Amino acid sequence: MTALGDTIEQIQQLRQDAREALEALERQQNLLRLRGGDFQPGLLELAHTLPAEFEAAALRIRDSEQEITQLRALAETTALINSSFDPDEVLESAMDAVVRLTAAGRAYLLLQDALGQLNVRLARRRDDEADGDEGVSRTVLQQVIASGEALLTDNATEDARVSGSDTVGRYGLRSILCVPLRIKGQVGGAIYVDNRFRSGVFTERELHLLNAFANQIAIALENARLFETVQTSLREIAQASELMRNVFSSIASGVITTDSRDMITAYNAAAAAILQVPPEQAFERPLRAVLPLMGASFEDALVAAQIDNQSVALESEPDIPNRGRIALQLKISPLKTADGATEGVAMVLDDLTAQRERAQTLDLLRRYLPPGMVENIDHIAQLGLGGERREVTCLFIDVGDLETMEDVRPAQKMDLLNVRLDAVTTLVHQAGGVIDKYIGNDVMALFNTQLNPQPAHARLAVETALLLRDQFIAVDGGRAHYRIGIHTGIATLGNVGGIQRQSFTALGDSINLAKRLQENAHSAQIIVSEATLDSIAADGGIADLRFHELEPIMVKGRHQATQVYEVFRA
Repeated sequence: MTALGDTIEQIQQLRQDAREALEALERQQNLLRLRGGDFQPGLLELAHTLPAEFEAAALRIRDSEQEITQLRALAETTALINSSFDPDEVLESAMDAVVRLTAAGRAYLLLQDALGQLNVRLARRRDDEADGDEGVSRTVLQQVIASGEALLTDNATEDARVSGSDTVGRYGLRSILCVPLRIKGQVGGAIYVDNRFRSGVFTERELHLLNAFANQIAIALENARLFETVQTSLREIAQASELMRNVFSSIASGVITTDSRDMITAYNAAAAAILQVPPEQAFERPLRAVLPLMGASFEDALVAAQIDNQSVALESEPDIPNRGRIALQLKISPLKTADGATEGVAMVLDDLTAQRERAQTLDLLRRYLPPGMVENIDHIAQLGLGGERREVTCLFIDVGDLETMEDVRPAQKMDLLNVRLDAVTTLVHQAGGVIDKYIGNDVMALFNTQLNPQPAHARLAVETALLLRDQFIAVDGGRAHYRIGIHTGIATLGNVGGIQRQSFTALGDSINLAKRLQENAHSAQIIVSEATLDSIAADGGIADLRFHELEPIMVKGRHQATQVYEVFRA
């Protein structure tokens, strides 16, 4: 029960107590009168008013509670508008709230089309209402659309404004409320609600509420229109950009044209760069004297263009002097005169060598996650699907269990998770660490792998954890829920996966222990192992750090307790 509900219940109890007290006073008055006495004048009259006063107070509180409920629903619709570009989601939520908060039997959202006709966009009915919208009063709708003013009637059958409506008479409509929907300053529709069984259902409060929802719905529709306009503009810009890219790509391509004798008549600088033959050595020379051997497919394409008037595309990997083997894409088309006669061929050459090399390099790089560490990738690739043992520091971070946040919407939880994961990724990369993997709320980071050799890896991991503590506190406003575990030890590092797809990772007891430390950490706590502390001390980097010794812990998979410390800045 809500706080207001508790207050109403207390007032009802007070009213009952007042009635009982009044009855007791009346009995006492009768006894006093038998003995010749009486109460002080006005006391009993005052007692008579108390139950009514309590009842009036309860009614005022009920009205306040209903008004708060209505305002909350309006705020939820506002929040939905700000978070969604889906008009259907907003409209359905708004109309559900209208039916729930106004005691309407039926609710309709009607929009005008390009011809000015009103069409039902969305309808909501209570379970005891019949389907269909044939009972909607068109008289009411026409008045509202024409005047741009809302219409409220608490007994339509006796209201002179609408009593002449056939619909009102035929269906016995009682309470009707209709407000205009203004889109960009013009009436473009209406929200219509009614109750066919009860009079006096709607008041000025419901009128104001429905006007507010109409304004919100108009904003949602306008947002959807603007969003679609922006999307259309973006698509047009993308198409124009694609066209421009194609034009510039054509300009950068090699172009060669020949006459009917296969003599070169045009030869641009891009063709010269691709074929390593200067324009002055190519112009007016036979085509085959300039081009390297292309094979039978090239000869067939020339015949198809010269004789069959066909355009052909093919790829070849010829050997070019001073360049070696290259990847070449050719487009060969018939070259026609103004009257349509074929007088030679036009060739467009695209050098795909660098593109192929980049693609091969990217295929290799996609097997590995760490950015900015390409200089060591050859060494990692040589590990194959095996590995090598190496001392590393493993950092496990739990950014916080967002599922415990009951008052946060799923979309907001995802945003919060992404903010925290982005902070972890940024700080780990700044310290030269490697993000091994993301596991739900957890992040596993490695220091001193073959990808990022770091002599002071333990110190770097701890410093990263302390910076993360500052970041989480700033993000969460002092209510940080992270947990961090750090351990330094020997692990096996290498590639796992298959021939087509591989991942670089670390395995071993040291990695497992770092995870167990993170699991045993309390909220907003950074726990390090004794091995990590010793590694930092050996490197002389402990002066500005403070380690608080904790009780040894028993972790899963180990038979003896592990000494752990909580770390702080000194």
